[in-house]
Amino acid sequence: MRRGHVGFVVTFILLAVAGNLCGEFAGDYSKLSGIIIPGFASTQLRAWSILDCPYSPLDFNPLDLVWLDTTKLLSAVNCWLKCMMLDPYNQTDHRECKSRPDSGLSAITELDPGYITGPLSSVWKEWIKWCIEFGIEANAIIAVPYDWRLSPSKLEERDLYFHKLKLTFETALKLRGGPSIVFAHSLGNNVFRYFLEWLKLEIAPKEYGRWLDDHIHAYFAVGAPLLGAIETVKATLSGSTFGLPVSEGTARLMFNTFGSSIWMLPFSKYCTTDNVYRRHFSGGNRKYHHAYHCDEHELKSKYSGWPTNIINIEVPSIRGNEVYPSVVETAQTNLSGMECGFPTQLSFSAREVSDGTFFKAIKNYDPDSERLFHLLKKSYHDDPILNPLTPWERPPLKNIFCIYGVDSKTEVGYYFAPSGKPYPDNWIVTDVIYEIEGSLYSRSGNLVEGNPGATSGDETVPYNSLSWCKNWLGPKVNITRTPQLELHPTFSRSAVHLVSGWTVRVREEHDGSDVQVHHYIEHQHGEDIIPNMTKLPTMKYITYYEDSESFPGTRTAVWELDKANHRNIVRSPALMRELWLEMWHDIHPDKKSKFVTKAKRGPLRDEDCYWDYGKARCAWSEHCEYRYVFGDVHLGQSCRLKSSTSHLLSHYV
Repeated sequence: MRRGHVGFVVTFILLAVAGNLCGEFAGDYSKLSGIIIPGFASTQLRAWSILDCPYSPLDFNPLDLVWLDTTKLLSAVNCWLKCMMLDPYNQTDHRECKSRPDSGLSAITELDPGYITGPLSSVWKEWIKWCIEFGIEANAIIAVPYDWRLSPSKLEERDLYFHKLKLTFETALKLRGGPSIVFAHSLGNNVFRYFLEWLKLEIAPKEYGRWLDDHIHAYFAVGAPLLGAIETVKATLSGSTFGLPVSEGTARLMFNTFGSSIWMLPFSKYCTTDNVYRRHFSGGNRKYHHAYHCDEHELKSKYSGWPTNIINIEVPSIRGNEVYPSVVETAQTNLSGMECGFPTQLSFSAREVSDGTFFKAIKNYDPDSERLFHLLKKSYHDDPILNPLTPWERPPLKNIFCIYGVDSKTEVGYYFAPSGKPYPDNWIVTDVIYEIEGSLYSRSGNLVEGNPGATSGDETVPYNSLSWCKNWLGPKVNITRTPQLELHPTFSRSAVHLVSGWTVRVREEHDGSDVQVHHYIEHQHGEDIIPNMTKLPTMKYITYYEDSESFPGTRTAVWELDKANHRNIVRSPALMRELWLEMWHDIHPDKKSKFVTKAKRGPLRDEDCYWDYGKARCAWSEHCEYRYVFGDVHLGQSCRLKSSTSHLLSHYV
């Protein structure tokens, strides 16, 4: 969770592509379709009741925008909270107001059109624009929003969400004639994982694999918190405003009523639970508790496979060295009295957060801990389908692409202390531990001991959680590193010139000479793959890890994008370009390789052409030409493609 993260956790897009079980395509755009599953806080919620707001002229009426209507948030925050918050125990609506997810593409493109612009509001708008420019039909893109406040079991119980998602896949197959490519972002990956497990209990075991092959061609996992996200802990204890004009305490009050608040808690990669699927078909009890089973590495590892302890928290010791007194005032007591005792610092690993040890340890000091532990046990540990707080195995799909940003300063641990204020502001963050450039630093800049990874995460999800999908690769991996091609005029890798008041950046073309390739690199399961390749400090790269030979009939790839931010990666031109090329490659009948070539990257749209002031002509002269159209206001706008997009795409098969 992060400020401005109204697209926080976000599941992206499923583009359906026609083909048979072997993955061969006809190369026909009419076979393309898409299903978009948005992530946490990335779907509009609308009022489904009438709420009279006193002292405010703005009431809530049916179908009024709730998430995200900043006007009502600013003028009637208490009313707005009633429409947002849920009962923390049974996940029902507030007695005075209820909200439900909107439907259609408009529910996910812009959350607050007309008021907030930028990362907080715009989610899928740029991607839809790309699809339209490349000729995708309107009925080929299907949005399936959901109530991102609910736990996975409640999504199905209240809204039949996973039944509807199954029908959406089947409808797309009948409508367009081919299987889908699943493109999920952040929490949306967790939604998709749960769907795959739910599907096992809905389809006969012999038909399960066939259904997946028929309906899902590939899975794009973007920014997936495969081992959880640290910032969930901060949002739970001290609040995260998501960039909204509310206090952290108010944000905490709201967030902790959501069943989904537990969904991205960090957990140990060494601990698993019983297999519900096998137990169900062997006559076991579906309500059986998902007990954790940890291997010997959990006992030997100090931090459950994470860089450091997730939480370090001070609690009062009323009787000297006794951390937990036998008689204490319960949840209704203000933590302001804590300052009378001697504080004791407790530390908790990822396993101790996800198994509930942490919430039980602070139950005498925090009113929310009992509610959160109830949610954790009921909605996750005892979920009849899946305990999501367990490590992922590779989904049984033919083609998987795991994509995430790296090399950004990312929070990996916190120090909390009592603030002396009443709930919900009873905790403050006294220090933060960051991972950056393969090292750990405190907020003050001091080096911290721990187990940092080879690089850092994407500002929201730590590297070890994002890169867990490298375990889905086989023993022999091909690695390619290439510069990111960012054609938008606001990006630069060389000199800056001022021409007629415009700031113009001169960029170099990527002709393939700076691509680094290593074939058949050995990979041990459970270990990271660190390429022995060079990086220029002024250049941002994409590193591809690709394996199409270890497991017959499947392809697995991992893409690491330097400096790609977790929230904004969905709008990254470099990512959209690579995704589009990969899809084009897959549907082309004459493709010569398992994955799209990385040898050269050129312009695909008129917007990719720009004026090269150093050479006094349009850049990419092989593909772009100067062609003025009435209304152009600067030279760059008059640079346009010479040939059709389909001709340019033919170079990437």
